Amino acid sequence: MKLDFIKVHGSQNDFFILDERKSELGAWTDAKKALLAQKLCDRSHVLGGADGILFVGEGNPGTIGKMRVFNSDGSEASMCGNGLRAVARYLLEESGLEEAKVETMKADLQVKKSDSLGFEIPTFEVEISPVLFTPSSLPFHHQGDQLFDEMLPELDPELHFSAVAVPNPHLISFVSKETLASDKQGKLASYLNGENPYFPDGVNVSFAQRLSGNQIFVRTFERGVGFTNACGTAMSASSLIKKLLDHDKLEEALEVYNDGGMVKVTAEKTNENFSLHLIGNATFTDKGTIEISEDGASISLLSTEKTNEQEDYLQLVEQVKAFLQQVK
Repeated sequence: MKLDFIKVHGSQNDFFILDERKSELGAWTDAKKALLAQKLCDRSHVLGGADGILFVGEGNPGTIGKMRVFNSDGSEASMCGNGLRAVARYLLEESGLEEAKVETMKADLQVKKSDSLGFEIPTFEVEISPVLFTPSSLPFHHQGDQLFDEMLPELDPELHFSAVAVPNPHLISFVSKETLASDKQGKLASYLNGENPYFPDGVNVSFAQRLSGNQIFVRTFERGVGFTNACGTAMSASSLIKKLLDHDKLEEALEVYNDGGMVKVTAEKTNENFSLHLIGNATFTDKGTIEISEDGASISLLSTEKTNEQEDYLQLVEQVKAFLQQVK
């Protein structure tokens, strides 16, 4: 089977977009899709691998399409903020719309074209919801009705943690510069994504550092992937925790810096429910065609062509690096 692909990234969290509507992928089992993700996303692959595959399919009535996300280890993520921006761009440009809804595993989410972050970078805003604090929603074995800015001595004797599902699970701690530079995050995240009594399905672990009143830095160990340049839902969740901790205005944009660039996050509260809005790049780096064997185990590259979009994005990256050298 021949398949067209687009290599994309949001904050250099990279993916392949594969459109099930234009191929036989829609009839594939999840097991075959998981195997394809493992093979195609392998960093030793000729295309350089990726953090995951974004499968685009037919969506619910009232949406312009559906997104499913398979991580590089073959597991499926319930949500991916950086990936949703890429799929939003793909579907909005295809349909000629500026704004619409896209179906994800847990909800139909609003997406729209946004003002550029700079350097003519294609920029999109996506809704991140639902936002849930109950331990059972993560799931998380915890006695209280939520975990917000609390110490967990069994995990670390000094750090304060907050847990939230958006809807994939996140454990977040605001830390010092010294802690961020240590190996503490990697050790903790590896433990919580292996056999452990707290998070039976694993958890995304983020360490965040305050830079100023409306700027933070976030680094995330993603469940099913490991450390990535950025995680959209983690940046969104960390932004909400920061706003609640510091009593910030929910609607005011928070600048979130990461190893892959930067995004902006706003929040709102309707009745007792929060929703988040993630604003960032959706960069197409390569387009091409692959051929896949019937069992999905063998992948051959037939053609590939680079776009010029990464050059524009790297200008933003250099700007971010210079800024972080001054403030971190």
